[in-house]
Amino acid sequence: MPRVSREQADKNRAVIEAASARLFKEHGLNGISVADIMATAGLTHGGFYGHFDSKDELAAIACAQAFEESVSRWRSLVKDGADEQSRVDALAKHYLTAAQRDRPGLSCAAAGLAVDVGREPAGKPIRGVYARGIRSMLDVLMSFSSARRSKKVRQRAIARLSMLIGALTLARAVRDDPLSDEILASAREALHTDFA
Repeated sequence: MPRVSREQADKNRAVIEAASARLFKEHGLNGISVADIMATAGLTHGGFYGHFDSKDELAAIACAQAFEESVSRWRSLVKDGADEQSRVDALAKHYLTAAQRDRPGLSCAAAGLAVDVGREPAGKPIRGVYARGIRSMLDVLMSFSSARRSKKVRQRAIARLSMLIGALTLARAVRDDPLSDEILASAREALHTDFA
């Protein structure tokens, strides 16, 4: 069998990373196998270990990629020159929706992986990657404030992030019940009025 070029190997790796990021968010860290990932990527199972040492390594890489995408999306939602509340409203309007709830593979890594990462042993690489991802989301939320960075600005950002991720996670858990939409709407409203 001929060897693939370095360029093709890099493309294959990128496809595997993208497929695993989506699958991990949809099915959890333990809900999919290496064979599932490779089949979704359109590659053979045997090629996996040419790219990664383990599923744990891939999970950490995929988690980092998913957070980068989320942070980039969050930054693109806010308009330059908008005030803090307008920025929070824009983010909540995008994030706390049925579309985000119903499509976890295309949604936020923070909500999609929270429960699974919390169950992983402390030494797993994904734990540190997830914590860095949460910090990057906090940085975005803190950047919405025109006030000097302070303990109060950080606490407000943590509370907002907790409300965003918590509401989306709860709405997913009860998505077949009208309570799901109520959770999303209530969190959007609470975020809109958190300055009052």
